[in-house]
Amino acid sequence: MEDSDTAADEPVVLAYITAGSREEALRIGRALVEERLAACANILDGMTSVYRWKGVVEQADEAVLIAKTRRSLFDRLAARVRDLHSYDVPCVIELPVERGDPGYLGWLREATA
Repeated sequence: MEDSDTAADEPVVLAYITAGSREEALRIGRALVEERLAACANILDGMTSVYRWKGVVEQADEAVLIAKTRRSLFDRLAARVRDLHSYDVPCVIELPVERGDPGYLGWLREATA
């Protein structure tokens, strides 16, 4: 069990994740929140990605999933995304949160404790 004082001071991060569809992003986001790996998941639909895959430049419609979590949970969150994702190599990137509303950050830590 985590020490509540440690969780109260723990750094917060955003996990930037792309998915092949809004439905996939929603399914992954819901699982992360239900499993307390994320406090909140935002889905931004209608993104177009241009990328190189296996030597070929590709283009695809995707959805962005932004999951808000504690730094100590990021590795578990990333592993869970890999388990649930349809891509061979899903995009799961940690972005540090330097500052934020203290009340919101407190809620986020509590929701993932």
